[in-house]
Amino acid sequence: MTDATDKPQFIIVMGVSGSGKTTVAKGIAQAMGCAFAEGDDFHSRANVDKMAAGMPLTDEDRWPWLRSIGEWIDGHEAAGKSAVITCSALRRVYRDLLREGRPGVKFCHVDVSQEVLEARLRARKGHYMPASLLPSQLATLEPLQPDEPGVVVHAHGAPADVLREALEALHLPTEAAAKD
Repeated sequence: MTDATDKPQFIIVMGVSGSGKTTVAKGIAQAMGCAFAEGDDFHSRANVDKMAAGMPLTDEDRWPWLRSIGEWIDGHEAAGKSAVITCSALRRVYRDLLREGRPGVKFCHVDVSQEVLEARLRARKGHYMPASLLPSQLATLEPLQPDEPGVVVHAHGAPADVLREALEALHLPTEAAAKD
């Protein structure tokens, strides 16, 4: 997907752990016909170990992670290719870093109630992020502001419905959502 100036576009699907970022991001990438990356894969081993031990990350932990996501975007931009990536992007300063020098970046904030998040995290298996870190993520979350490029999707209902809402909000074809 490109805009009217034919420049690559980058959608960062953001939100707290358990919000459904990966499901939404994969669907957006499919609709755009572009690359997808899981932002969690860019964390250092130390960050993963820290979260697995139930300790929240600090800004100092996050900066290198965010820079590596930015570098991934830069590589796709240099190749002229659009892409979609997940990233919690909890604070505005994190989003500002991800947008810096990258005019093609837009955010899709997947917003979910705390009750639903808690239930999802309790049921999730095989992920290093324990449910005990949800309160720290919610406390850190600064919602997407009107002057930031992006949309907020209130994730209620089936995954296909949430994806359809995201695609519509981003003005992308919704045929991919109909397949799920």
